[in-house]
Amino acid sequence: MSEAATLDDLAVALRALRLLSADFGHLPAPVVHVSDIFPAQLRLSIYDDLGAFEVWREALAVAPEKVTHGVQGEGMTRVLTALTDYAGAKVRLVGYADVPVVDGGAA
Repeated sequence: MSEAATLDDLAVALRALRLLSADFGHLPAPVVHVSDIFPAQLRLSIYDDLGAFEVWREALAVAPEKVTHGVQGEGMTRVLTALTDYAGAKVRLVGYADVPVVDGGAA
């Protein structure tokens, strides 16, 4: 049986979160995810507000061409993803938004 992860194992991601909250506390709050599966990664998810995704992208200095775009949910949900380094952690910024429906079909 493998040894259980400790909170210390998540220190890199948690330090990045602490610094993000100090540096960008005025920005819209994302859903924050830290996992012992990827202990040096911090995931920031933003739902239904690609404007907030854009604000975070700019704050993290991710170039627009580094953002990937995809869809899920049978093409009904747009997904934007950006990955960057911040304070020694990998920060994955993810934005989800409905794909606009035009004339009975997806735009």
